[in-house]
Amino acid sequence: MSTLLLIVIGLSAGMLSGLFGIGGGVLIVPALVYGLGYSQKLATGTSLAILLPPVGLAAVLEYYRGGYVDLRAAAFIAISLVLGAWWGARWGNGASTEGLKAGFGIFLVVLGLYIVYDVYRKA
Repeated sequence: MSTLLLIVIGLSAGMLSGLFGIGGGVLIVPALVYGLGYSQKLATGTSLAILLPPVGLAAVLEYYRGGYVDLRAAAFIAISLVLGAWWGARWGNGASTEGLKAGFGIFLVVLGLYIVYDVYRKA
């Protein structure tokens, strides 16, 4: 496993998290699967372990200082996220690797198409 590649993945995911508010898993999971040969489940679990402390600390503090954090909404979503993450992990552990890969790819494509549609709809 290349330490440099791991650092590049981390820096890229961190920049995208801070810039777009994404969880980083959009970059981390594919990078681990296709760049380092991880299984889909190992990549997902590793991504969750990676993102837990750093995203919650650095990026949130910076946005909070700028007045861009709704603490009430964040609290409700964070509490719900715990339950949702547990359900998702249980479901993911029971799913096939191929099914998880396909589902993740479909999710990214649908999300991307929606974002592009929204941009041009407002233009």
